[in-house]
Amino acid sequence: MAESVALTTPRESFAFEQGDAPDEAFLSAYQKNRLHHAWLLCGPQGLGKASFAFRCARFLMGKDRDPSHGALGMSPDDADVRLITAGSHPDLLVLEREMGESKLKKNISVDAVREIGEFFSKAPSRSPYRVCIIDSVDDLNINSANALLKILEEPPRKGILFLISHSPGRLLPTIRSRCRRLTFAPWTDQAVSTFLRARTEIDDEHQARLVRLAHGAPGKALTLMEEGALDMDAFAGRLLERPLPPRAELMQAAAMFKSSSAKNDGAKKFATFMACLTDRLHDRSLSAETSQKGQTYSQLWSRLNMAVGEVESVNLDRGDYFWSIYNELANLS
Repeated sequence: MAESVALTTPRESFAFEQGDAPDEAFLSAYQKNRLHHAWLLCGPQGLGKASFAFRCARFLMGKDRDPSHGALGMSPDDADVRLITAGSHPDLLVLEREMGESKLKKNISVDAVREIGEFFSKAPSRSPYRVCIIDSVDDLNINSANALLKILEEPPRKGILFLISHSPGRLLPTIRSRCRRLTFAPWTDQAVSTFLRARTEIDDEHQARLVRLAHGAPGKALTLMEEGALDMDAFAGRLLERPLPPRAELMQAAAMFKSSSAKNDGAKKFATFMACLTDRLHDRSLSAETSQKGQTYSQLWSRLNMAVGEVESVNLDRGDYFWSIYNELANLS
């Protein structure tokens, strides 16, 4: 069921959909000459926070305004905008997790964060501002977070930081207090559905499942589709039916969850599978024929809802954990 979806990267995204509040807040600060040196962009993953950060970078660094792309709209033909899109603008620094030998590293390193200080120590070379985007600040470890805090304590002249956070409550309070916060609200299910309909050709049933799993984040819906979440969702559904999937298929799933490589991110696939399974368990708890069955499903849902965090925090074997889940599901009457 997995389909190929043409995902637009934040660098390439010129349209900011579903609400002008962030654009207007940033534009107002810019026009009043009260532009904060650090902006904390908060909200669930998939709401366009990174796209907004690049919109602001283009607005600050480019020259050719284009209102057809919104309040912060810039012409794609502007010379600075083209450099930003190509990832080669000398006044823009983007920090993300780096690729290790076989997979993405868990954190943005302290050395990478220290590069920001060096970057801001220089004057802009061709634009009015130097801009740094951290996607995401949630990926900092304690050392890199403290290194960032030192930079925030000494605001750079003609330097602007955009810190993207999916879980701002987990950040150091001292980091949060030194930023201006913009919160991105989840979309309505109808808005996400309309967004998907304009970009995909899947049927209504599968579209409804993606909307449900996305929890108001349109970008997440597209990413889930690209990653084969619909197949994973169907597999999770079959684990709650009879007959159960054949053992060969179960062994293949366990091996996939256990794997960890550049080609197969078992942790990500396991997290997607658990999101699908717990969503279906929640539905079962509400529609069970008896209150006893409903309670059984509800208790299992409540416990498995914490499974991904538990597995990752103590480094449990994801394949073995899958088999334990399977055994519980097999014993459900």
